Amino acid sequence: MTALGLAAPQKLQGLNRRLPTGARLHFAVLVLVLAAMALLPFVVPESALPVAIRTLIYALMAVGWNLMSGYGGMFSFGHAAFFGVGAYTNAYLLTAFGISPWIGMIVGAALSAGIGVLIAYFCLKYKLAGSYFALATFAFAQLFLLVTLNLEFLNKSEGINIPLLPQESWAMMQFDQGSLLYYWIPLVLVGGAVAVSIAFVYSRPGQFAQAIRDDATAAESLGIKVMKYRLIPVALSCAITAVAGAFYTQYYLFIGPDQAFGLHVSTDAIIPAVIGGIGTIWGPLIGAAVVGPLSAVVAAFLRDPPPYLDFLYGTSGLDVAIYAVLLILIVVFLPKGIYGTIRERRRK
Repeated sequence: MTALGLAAPQKLQGLNRRLPTGARLHFAVLVLVLAAMALLPFVVPESALPVAIRTLIYALMAVGWNLMSGYGGMFSFGHAAFFGVGAYTNAYLLTAFGISPWIGMIVGAALSAGIGVLIAYFCLKYKLAGSYFALATFAFAQLFLLVTLNLEFLNKSEGINIPLLPQESWAMMQFDQGSLLYYWIPLVLVGGAVAVSIAFVYSRPGQFAQAIRDDATAAESLGIKVMKYRLIPVALSCAITAVAGAFYTQYYLFIGPDQAFGLHVSTDAIIPAVIGGIGTIWGPLIGAAVVGPLSAVVAAFLRDPPPYLDFLYGTSGLDVAIYAVLLILIVVFLPKGIYGTIRERRRK
């Protein structure tokens, strides 16, 4: 009995030793952040809920992109490919076979991870790095867009409409319009994605991936398998991005080629991470918190501009211009992003 009583505390101490202090701190902060954000719908107007949901989708995409490009060091300009694979897999399995979106989300994540690893493997094998790697990912996203536009079973340019059910269904992830579940579900998904990021960053594969990012030659000379540990963050990144695509489809009940594989989808994943801080745990969330509401503010401004700016009424592309100016300011004054710069200055 005594031996058993001593074994449990010793086992817990062993677990604590295996989990670095930094990781425990990040997990504690994550729990507090999720708890606070779960209460957000009760303190903001109901009209702000769609903006909050869109912000969470941005955050999920940015966390996924950051794993591959921030920690893996492989800049992707074609994450729309993986978002679209997740979205279309979910939509097709649901409409063609009646498969639950929860299962479709998992299948889409696995399929996206496999495709991402395959693309990255050949790019790395043939020494495509830096801007060439980014261009290769962009090319694959455009390829997927063109292929989807010509596939009959995916309804070509018409896209796929998700059938609207007469009543709520957890199995089919459909709820009444304005239901808080549409907020809490992506919140849990974002929390899970951040938890995966924390676990990866502080894990042995994560440490190897970051070492390879900083100096691949030195890492290889120390016996680290460069290809293997580069592909791990790629798989995680693509899977998380596919989950964002699957939820997007269920929330908007529609997915089309442009919504899935359009250029704006890739930039929606990149911009929050850049603004918040690439290669940081919290940067993508902070960036999404800036970008998400900003798009809504710009749209409202264009619908009802002040009298002296009437010429801006209905103007298209103003949000893109504002993002561009914001990115320039971030690069000039906060080169490591909002969170990255604050963290660096605090350390100094």
